[in-house]
Amino acid sequence: MASKLYGSAISGNCLKPAMLLERLGAEWEWVAVDILAGEARTADFRLKSPHGRVPVLEPRPGVFLPESNAILCYLAEGTPWLPDDRLDRAQVLRWMFFEQNNHETSIAVSRALCNGYYDAALDPEERQERLRQLRGPGLAALKTMESRLRREDWFVGPGETIADLALYAYTHTAGEGGFDLDSFPGVQAWLERVESHPRHIRLADLLRR
Repeated sequence: MASKLYGSAISGNCLKPAMLLERLGAEWEWVAVDILAGEARTADFRLKSPHGRVPVLEPRPGVFLPESNAILCYLAEGTPWLPDDRLDRAQVLRWMFFEQNNHETSIAVSRALCNGYYDAALDPEERQERLRQLRGPGLAALKTMESRLRREDWFVGPGETIADLALYAYTHTAGEGGFDLDSFPGVQAWLERVESHPRHIRLADLLRR
């Protein structure tokens, strides 16, 4: 039976497991959730995701797994996307923690503010001040990535892992949040490598599912 992935096509977090499902050649069903209309915060959806967030994976009927990086780990278990080596696996998790704590909190939030995805009550001056506050941490995250990617093709080991998928999701939309990637050639080259996978999908592809 095909897994179901509940998510929104404006969310990089939802793109992460979708990319992996496609790369694995898995059978899966996309269930669109209109997060801007509040569908993720309904009482029914909170039975699937207590915090009212997408994505949520339903690997079998009635079993629900929220949180994008947890879903990546679940799907990647037993595949090359999550190494068996103890240290390599820890390195994958290290970059995924970095993505959630240092990267998403600035890059993704800036994109959301610029696109009006949330905090609609902010007046223009408050929005610009919030973006100004996020710029430093966002650039710092990109510089950390650049330092790695100028020396290596991938974040862990000789090939693509779920660490790359986790970081790709919002890095490739960084321009929407006001971050110019021209100063990060290593990051740009890495984005091209991720996108060169024959089964790569984009946010726009989720709209068509």
